[in-house]
Amino acid sequence: MTINYKWTALSNTTIGTLMASLDTNIIIIALPTIVSDIHVSLLTLVWIVLGYSLVTASILLNLGRLSDMLGRVKLYNIGFIIFTIGSALCSLSQTGEQLLLFRIVQSLGAAFLFSNSAAIITDAFPENERGEALGINQISIVVGSVMGLIFGGLLTSYLGWRSIFWINIPIGVFATIWSHAKLRELGTIKKEQIDWIGNATLAVGLSLILVGITFGSFQILNNIPFGMYLFVIVGLSLIGLFVFVERNVIKPMIDLSLFRIRSFLGGNIAIFFNAIARGAFILIMTFYLQGPTMKLSPLDAGIYLLPVSIALSIFGPFSGWISDRYGSRVISSIGLFISAIGFFMLTSLSTKSTFIETLLPLAMIGAGMGIFASPNRASIMNSVPRYQRGVAAGTSTMFVLSGSTLSVGLAFLIMSHTMPLNYIESIFLGTTEITTKDSIKSNNNSNNNNNTNNQNQVQNPNNNNVKITMTLLHSTTIINNFLSSLHYVFLLSAMLMLISIIPVCISAGNKRDNHHIKNN
Repeated sequence: MTINYKWTALSNTTIGTLMASLDTNIIIIALPTIVSDIHVSLLTLVWIVLGYSLVTASILLNLGRLSDMLGRVKLYNIGFIIFTIGSALCSLSQTGEQLLLFRIVQSLGAAFLFSNSAAIITDAFPENERGEALGINQISIVVGSVMGLIFGGLLTSYLGWRSIFWINIPIGVFATIWSHAKLRELGTIKKEQIDWIGNATLAVGLSLILVGITFGSFQILNNIPFGMYLFVIVGLSLIGLFVFVERNVIKPMIDLSLFRIRSFLGGNIAIFFNAIARGAFILIMTFYLQGPTMKLSPLDAGIYLLPVSIALSIFGPFSGWISDRYGSRVISSIGLFISAIGFFMLTSLSTKSTFIETLLPLAMIGAGMGIFASPNRASIMNSVPRYQRGVAAGTSTMFVLSGSTLSVGLAFLIMSHTMPLNYIESIFLGTTEITTKDSIKSNNNSNNNNNTNNQNQVQNPNNNNVKITMTLLHSTTIINNFLSSLHYVFLLSAMLMLISIIPVCISAGNKRDNHHIKNN
């Protein structure tokens, strides 16, 4: 393997994962502008954000299997093309529904990029250098998510929200041509049948679980008996059916015996809990920084979050280099512990928190993420044979995206139990009024029969809702409730980070643990 090729593979795949992850969060900063421009509802906006991760997570394993059968580089190149086309279509959207549809197209391309980048790198680098290489690549996923907020703020402020998608087009065209010209297939390509039943049960089951939790948190399933629980139970049942199918089908989508490998099993469990802990972090911090609590501009909010990105960039590659020499178990555990402390510190956030006061906890969270991610990922990829690395990479990223999507649903579920949903809607959409049910109107009418000019209400004769001015939103009670909900979310994140240490400790993580795999 030439030195030039391995760095070419790393550079190109890092661009791919950076672009794909950048778009998970770059749109968040632009949401208020999108609302005012194309007039979309809260539910549509939420699914513009969540749909990207949901679709990607649902098909990652399928694409990992296909990449082992058809070629990783070939599908990776197709992913760049789809992602670039999806970005162009998103920039042309005229309605919220169109934007949601084109985001799904974009997410399909992102899934191709995510599912193949780690496998291409693993094929290109020798085992004693994979930790550092995967560290650089995988840290780009988290850095891209954080940097998306900064680029989103800059582009939206000066060029409009459509420009957040324009940036992908020239980069995507360049990277597609580059990857087609320079990357080559190194893994073993096997011509096998696709496990369609396994694909369907996994994709539908995972989707039902994620839809149940996210829709349940917005109280959309209240009219369905057992609502959220029904969706989750059916989804879990389909996941159980998937396991049964994979054990009995001749050509399974994933060899379940991989989960007998301690590093593979423990590493993926740790990644899943870690993703649940941090998945909603950026979104929740955006609410805190741009909402009525801090009232910062999009650009200032992005600057507040810079310590996360900087710490990730520093500690990610460094921890990968260390793990190549001394093993991943201790280093990954230290990273999780540092992030847990950072989340605990965020439970003291207030309306008067300054940049200096948030700098240390945010930097600790970023440093911990970087210290954990690359050694853990290297341990997973080194534990499987070469011909199964496409599936291994897809499985690992599926756990990350599934956990991140669940995290957003759980965060809103916590928030909806500490403050009314219509207040959350107003914070999220940045409106000057909150809408509540007509029961408030009837209650106020019964208590204020003579007050026909109630200044706190505006009656809309065309519907049964009442709009109340935003002055309520700025009240101490509402802001305190909002802060309390954030504190609960961050406390849960800290606990999940600590729980993630358990599977890391029980998995194989010493330097020589995975040498029996070699480069099969």
